[in-house]
Amino acid sequence: MPKASVKRLIGQKKDKLIQFVLDIERYPEFIPFCDNSKVYERKDDGQIVNIIADLTIGKGPFKDTFKSNVKYIKKYDLIHVVNLGGPLNFLENNWKFQEKGTLINDTKTEVIFDIDFEIENKFLNILMTKSFQYGLEKIADAFQKRAENLDKI
Repeated sequence: MPKASVKRLIGQKKDKLIQFVLDIERYPEFIPFCDNSKVYERKDDGQIVNIIADLTIGKGPFKDTFKSNVKYIKKYDLIHVVNLGGPLNFLENNWKFQEKGTLINDTKTEVIFDIDFEIENKFLNILMTKSFQYGLEKIADAFQKRAENLDKI
């Protein structure tokens, strides 16, 4: 199964970054190969925000839609995602956020993104294992660039 991890230090407050990641509807605006997104359900019980959403990823005839359960566990500043449907046998990813710095104008947040997944198609799974870290870095670059400019959007 392809596994990868990315760590970035981003010049934003933790809470702002968490809300940014949870704004799934805006992903097609800046994530490479993200064609569409749709949120079906969003619930907040005060401790956990639970979101059921689809992402359509790909280009041209090579597009697939992935349904996911996204849970933001407020106590741990953790977003945990698992697949509910689509062309995956398995998907699990985690976003972890830790604020660094104490100055008002110099707040940075360390963001760690881990992903582990398996595609139903074994051949595609082998191809993804070889190139996934590169693709993940490109997606992380897009997230970071957009996140660092949130105040301008």
